[in-house]
Amino acid sequence: MVRKTVELTKGEAQMVEGEFINVRQSTARAIEGGHIELQQDGALTIDGERIDSTQGAACIIRGKDISLNQSVSVMSVADDTVMNFSFSPVTISKNAIEVNRSAVGVMVSKDIKSKDTTSLIMIANKVEGKVTTLLDLRSAVAFGAVVGGILGMAKLFCGRK
Repeated sequence: MVRKTVELTKGEAQMVEGEFINVRQSTARAIEGGHIELQQDGALTIDGERIDSTQGAACIIRGKDISLNQSVSVMSVADDTVMNFSFSPVTISKNAIEVNRSAVGVMVSKDIKSKDTTSLIMIANKVEGKVTTLLDLRSAVAFGAVVGGILGMAKLFCGRK
């Protein structure tokens, strides 16, 4: 049976489930619920409809709406994502990503709005704002050509006996 409201403050838990979850200065292995609010937390996985994290860290975050403020996430998957002063190597969003002064490795979404953001690879239909990407189309093609050439040459030279 799922409890409606769950609060965890300065503690540890293996599994936290509930409709409304409030976690402060705690760690949990898994958090599942409807509306999840996290402050100074750590979690392995977080699943929920609406997830708000402030100064938190998580490996995998899945939800309908995700909001990260000064947080770290290894992978974020959502319909809509908002990141402020945060870091995520992989962020995938079905509809939109709004990123403000954050660093993202790979961003994939229909629409991306950004302000002073850095990314490695960005894939989107529409991009608004200032984004610094390491690999744009030209550099990705050049990188692929160089790696392909090196591998082709290595195969030619190593194949002779």
